[in-house]
Amino acid sequence: MTYRTDRIEQLLGEGVRDKVYPGAVWAVGDATGIGASGTAGVLDPDEPDSPMRSDTVFDAASLTKILAVWSSIGALWEDGKLDLDAPLDAFWPEVTGHPLGAATARHLLTHTAGLPLRAQLKNLYGTDAQDIRDGVLHEALHRQPGEAVEYTDRAALVLGYLAEYLSSESLNHLSVERTWQPLGMHSTRFGPLPAEVAARCAPTELDQDSDTHLKGVAHDFSARLLGGVCGIAGVFTVLDDLAAFLRYMLDATAAPARAGFGPAWTTESLTVQTGTLEPVRGLFWHPAPGTVPAGDVWVHYGFTGTGMWISPRQRRWAVLLTNKLYYTRDRQPLTEIRNAFRGLAFD
Repeated sequence: MTYRTDRIEQLLGEGVRDKVYPGAVWAVGDATGIGASGTAGVLDPDEPDSPMRSDTVFDAASLTKILAVWSSIGALWEDGKLDLDAPLDAFWPEVTGHPLGAATARHLLTHTAGLPLRAQLKNLYGTDAQDIRDGVLHEALHRQPGEAVEYTDRAALVLGYLAEYLSSESLNHLSVERTWQPLGMHSTRFGPLPAEVAARCAPTELDQDSDTHLKGVAHDFSARLLGGVCGIAGVFTVLDDLAAFLRYMLDATAAPARAGFGPAWTTESLTVQTGTLEPVRGLFWHPAPGTVPAGDVWVHYGFTGTGMWISPRQRRWAVLLTNKLYYTRDRQPLTEIRNAFRGLAFD
């Protein structure tokens, strides 16, 4: 299997030159492992002698939704502990008698549950973790479940709470025990990171309170508010761990010890689940823009500049990790690079 290594390196180098991000780490591969990989730029522009490295730790941001929530929900589904199409109030006492109880786990996974579109946890519910949980689970819906596809971080937060209820474990412990440890993802963890690990973490946005770029602390405010662990964000990871995760999705026999989720969950998730509704969604994954047919390549992005793609048909996967948030919240420049990278990795 060949890869367009030279063109990928040129593309990502141009992103460094144009200050889309300080640096990038990338890889493409298949069920046997990494086929090609590389780095570009620096870890921190304030330290020009610190090149980006293959073992750089990244704030995964919304990749948390896949690495922790999606994988944990999949493990519970494969264990027979979760019916994706049962109303939540049929088995979850916390939502009985509340609007959310009419939704299903499938609604949450496809962003069709009708949840409010913004989290705004502190402004709505204060800073107490139990008050936040109660507020999120008891809030009125934005619309009836199944009416529309509308992305909201709340879906992952609710599913994280659901996974904790069904397993009687914290999301952190569930992720470690059922996914990260079996797959050998030993550098993947919820933050905040200890100092020795944070030292090789790619810095993200400038924190106005400390006047320094966040490093080893989740950029996402909801994750910080909840102590670093929640379904929305908070996970830190490295390239090799993501490669192990995606390799396992293509070939469950690739793991030293089988993870909690398996081929059945991957197949179910990488299938259009939204019928005639637009935009098309699988279960927490969505078709990469511009791919034909829709669903040939599936993708999930993180706000900090992370992204991973997988194609069961082509038997390929790809990872692109950047800290674009160091410079800007503007998504368009990185969107163009992501789309071009995906084209070079799969087309």
